Amino acid sequence: MTGLTEKAVDPQAALAGRGDDARARWEESMLRQVEALRASVRSQPPEALAARAGAVYADGGLRLAYWGQDVLVAWPSLEPRLEASGAACPVFDTAMLLYYLKTADGAALSERWIGFRELPDGAFYSLAYQRYSGDRLARAFGNDPEGFHAAAHALGGARLTALGHAHAFTPLPRLRLAAVLWPGDDEFPAQGAVLFDASAGHYMTTDGLALLGGGLAGRLEKAQP
Repeated sequence: MTGLTEKAVDPQAALAGRGDDARARWEESMLRQVEALRASVRSQPPEALAARAGAVYADGGLRLAYWGQDVLVAWPSLEPRLEASGAACPVFDTAMLLYYLKTADGAALSERWIGFRELPDGAFYSLAYQRYSGDRLARAFGNDPEGFHAAAHALGGARLTALGHAHAFTPLPRLRLAAVLWPGDDEFPAQGAVLFDASAGHYMTTDGLALLGGGLAGRLEKAQP
């Protein structure tokens, strides 16, 4: 598996408690990848990139939404900034945006949800992914489905009634994730999952999707009422 990380992990969790040196090394590695990504993305016509990624190319940049915030990726520097504040995006978010632009091929949403195991090379890291995505949801909301719905609503999730306690999220224009909760009872423990539209591999590397899925679980936990 190649891409954002050597393993499908939540970078913030991986670096917790490891000190400034570990964080600096991780950011240095990400910076090297970002420069290679910029070169790859820059080699493509911006109009074609925008069409495939669901972005808009205008006024010298690519405009798209990232976790509900409008971002302008300047062209040709490919340095993303939040449109509301003009602040530069952190290294991690810059890498995610560039991987999305590099990978996007314009495939339509499939309207079919799949687990991490079904992604390309996903089986190898599926257990690790479950620990910091679905299991995290179960721990936070297993006995509080209403809190789960409130947190999902606060983050702009769209209710998926066909899946029970579930909400869909669109962290990038053509990339959809679903957070699903099965509350616990006297017989069965709570379970959770973060799923992907089956087209997700057309828009992000598998380890990048793992980071988005883990990030969604973390965002929901932080939004818990």
